[in-house]
Amino acid sequence: MEDNSNKLKPFNTMHFLNFALGFFGLQFAWQMRLILSGPVTENLGASPIIYGLIWLAGPFTGMVVQPLIGNLSDKTVSPFGRRIPYLFAGAIFASIALCIFPNSGNIVHFIENTTGIHLHHLTALLLAAIMIWVIDACVNIAQGPYRALVPDIVPEEQYPIANSYISLAIGLGSVVAAGAAPFLKWAFGYQMSINAQFMMAALAFTLGMTWTCLTIKERKINKENITTENKTSFLDALKDFFKLSAEVPKICLMQFFTWIGAMCILMYFTQYSIHTLFSVPDLTSAGEYTKNIYNATVLDGTNFASVCMAIFNLVCFIAAIPIGILSAKYGNKKIHTISLVLMALAYLAAAFVKDTKLIAALMGIAGIGWASICALPFAMLSEFVKKGSEGSVMGIFNIFIAGPQVFVCTLVSWLINKSSFSVGSDYINYHWEYIFIIAAICLLLGALVTNSIKEKGFKN
Repeated sequence: MEDNSNKLKPFNTMHFLNFALGFFGLQFAWQMRLILSGPVTENLGASPIIYGLIWLAGPFTGMVVQPLIGNLSDKTVSPFGRRIPYLFAGAIFASIALCIFPNSGNIVHFIENTTGIHLHHLTALLLAAIMIWVIDACVNIAQGPYRALVPDIVPEEQYPIANSYISLAIGLGSVVAAGAAPFLKWAFGYQMSINAQFMMAALAFTLGMTWTCLTIKERKINKENITTENKTSFLDALKDFFKLSAEVPKICLMQFFTWIGAMCILMYFTQYSIHTLFSVPDLTSAGEYTKNIYNATVLDGTNFASVCMAIFNLVCFIAAIPIGILSAKYGNKKIHTISLVLMALAYLAAAFVKDTKLIAALMGIAGIGWASICALPFAMLSEFVKKGSEGSVMGIFNIFIAGPQVFVCTLVSWLINKSSFSVGSDYINYHWEYIFIIAAICLLLGALVTNSIKEKGFKN
């Protein structure tokens, strides 16, 4: 078989931007799901523990879908390439679900009004939960093969920069997605509805991924060029994954702790803003009259959460390329360790303050760590990936991103659910600030593991 690995042409800035645009759309859609799924499901009757269980869609689809799709994409031969069919299909079906999800209640009411059948009061919540599962599955279908494109089409010496451009796209996509509604409210006094924000996310995902699929050219691989490694089963790929290097289990453990810390905030920050900073009691079982009383305050809390996530991801966007450059000079592990410690300290401080300006500033500092999380672990792993197994490796590696989310969705949700306290005589609230303490501890553990990893080409 002809070795094409030495014929990869270096990417220039335009190539990297075209490559990253699809991830911009993917992250745009994912950011809407992160920020707004909480208010949507709570309005349909989801308590903290129910919300956590609904969130299990993400890790379960990540642990199952990404490894299988990654392994399958390694074997795929099509006129469109190995990875691109999965990128495009994931974007289209996720976009459809993004449009349905915030309209779950309206759809159920429409069915009841047109058929005369009275459905169970949790039918809308069930429909919303199904749509979340579809969104998460389709995002994972696109994300694994997308990550596998880096070692597929980018020269090895440009891996850190390529992953940093993905980090840049993640940051920019999140900034635009999170900042659009607050900006329109601030600049024009127009409050964008949650439904409209999800429609905007679906459009961004479809257009961004379509552009990348049209402008990125994969190497042509014929059936006879697929190596024996490409034909291995998923279980064989899993065994091979842990044989890559003694450092790979450490990288996986690093990801495990890191993503517990990351997901605590990504999952629950909007609820923290609404219920802790803006003092809105739990409205899960409240009637429509009570919900209407707090509706404006809930929107204020949601907008503040969006602003904070925009700042968080703006810093990620700004720091992405410098982190890639610094890691190429000083080593991935040193820069990643420093970034995780900085993020942990910011979250630890956030647990004990309630000043909105200070919280926004601390979320900005944490954005440096997020830029590192989105890029450097993948660059570290890429050093040990064998040619021909990129999709399988990146898919299996996602288990150690998705797995920690199970912990957050279950145990952390349970802890929050058990931390209720009375608000007046009629309402309760929860200690949502606990998410920052848990996140800080896990990020510090992740930093300790990172510091023990031995990198190729750097003195450790």
